[in-house]
Amino acid sequence: MAFLVDPTRPPGPLMAPPGVYAPQADTFLLARALYREGPAPGMEVLDLGTGTGTLAICAARKGARVTAVDIAWRAVLTARLNALRSRQRLTVHRGDLLEPVRGRSFDLIISNPPYVPTPPSRQSAGHSRERAWNAGLDGRAILDRICADAPRVLRPGGVLLIAQSGLSGTDETLDRLAGSGLRATVGDRAYIPFGPVLRSRLPWLRESGRIAACEENEELVVIRAERTC
Repeated sequence: MAFLVDPTRPPGPLMAPPGVYAPQADTFLLARALYREGPAPGMEVLDLGTGTGTLAICAARKGARVTAVDIAWRAVLTARLNALRSRQRLTVHRGDLLEPVRGRSFDLIISNPPYVPTPPSRQSAGHSRERAWNAGLDGRAILDRICADAPRVLRPGGVLLIAQSGLSGTDETLDRLAGSGLRATVGDRAYIPFGPVLRSRLPWLRESGRIAACEENEELVVIRAERTC
């Protein structure tokens, strides 16, 4: 069981069954950024890779019309159940990123995608619970697709919020979003101790030069990208 933290309401329990990414530090960092954008009635919001539906529910509580997408059926069912338990209306689709919302556009897109650099020995775990965080050798397997495709469905003045690790290339994300015509900046940053997944990969991360021998913390960022025209 995980817990949703909404600064404007008491915490409420959300289901996070095995195989569905439970809300963690990156989720809450992104939730704070989401609240600053002021989701409101009439706003169209898209949550890519919704997992438990935590972020989608945050936006729905502010009155936004929220569509959530996840490729895993377990996550889709979990998000739907959590929305019912929270008494919030969400439209939750199963599909690959933007595929279920073809032809639509949004005022705000939020995403906490898989971004953990993954050694070759772990990449075959694509159908296991590790799918929620495994993201290729450089951690960019999903990030690059979002950078390329999400700007196309943003309305003028629309905003894209993405959470990621510094290990997966913050500057690369900024450059790709700028190349897609968005004005991109780092809106939030936090440093947290390595979690269980990264700790299990420390030998590979250090041997491959992705982290220094003395590093003990991971940098998390939320990138804010705006379509200005």
